[in-house]
Amino acid sequence: MSNKPKPDQETLQRLLKVAKEAAGLAEKVIRRHYQDAGLETEVKGDMTPVTMADKQSEQVIRAHLRDAFPDHGIWGEELGRSDHEDSDYLWLIDPIDGTKSFVRQYPFFSTQIALMYQGELILGVSNAPMFGEMAWAALGQGAFINNEQVRVAKELEAHSSCVSTGNIQSMINGNWEGLGRLLSRFSKIRGYGDFYHYHLLAAGKIDLVIESDVNILDIAALTVIIREAGGIMTDLTGAPITLDTCSILAGTSLTHALGLRVLNERFIEGN
Repeated sequence: MSNKPKPDQETLQRLLKVAKEAAGLAEKVIRRHYQDAGLETEVKGDMTPVTMADKQSEQVIRAHLRDAFPDHGIWGEELGRSDHEDSDYLWLIDPIDGTKSFVRQYPFFSTQIALMYQGELILGVSNAPMFGEMAWAALGQGAFINNEQVRVAKELEAHSSCVSTGNIQSMINGNWEGLGRLLSRFSKIRGYGDFYHYHLLAAGKIDLVIESDVNILDIAALTVIIREAGGIMTDLTGAPITLDTCSILAGTSLTHALGLRVLNERFIEGN
């Protein structure tokens, strides 16, 4: 990869426009298949479901991105990595994040489209068709949900503080005690999961998100959105988000610091 400077704000706006268009095209496919009782579902090797809607929506996203940016790399959940792996740009796509929800016909699923430039996440679009909610952000331009700029909460209100968990199977096996201690610090515990708790966090409506079983395609776009909304998003150890990230701790500067401290107390106590 080259050492060229990051895209300027005008270039970011063009990239973001194309990403939002691609999400809109995928939404048309998804809506066409939603609540189709006859929609065939396959089970992949990791025991997660995939449908024709997943594959078709990824195809339209990839086609739109390729038309606009033929030299960019693409990595999609269903169709894998494309050519141009040496490109400065890598698009990350999960056409239906929350396929389990999609096949059960409840609306907690979304389309995730993110862009990396020289290994750094620079924009993200998170579109939830059945919620009528699209979130997006680009580096240095703020975070938005349905055209309204959003920010994480300024304060942690004890009487209404809220933590939300998503996929936490491996955390339960590895650090149940730490998770229990952390959950007890909040007045409300929710399990919104998938895109939704990140949208709520970005909009200042909840305070912390914890997940221990994710992949980069699930959370790349959401990472940009949370950061541009003033939040902090790392893995559960505090390490930066990379292509290999598999856990998430996302919150405000206050709640993220609290989460890191409480989750790792057992290690501190042992030193």
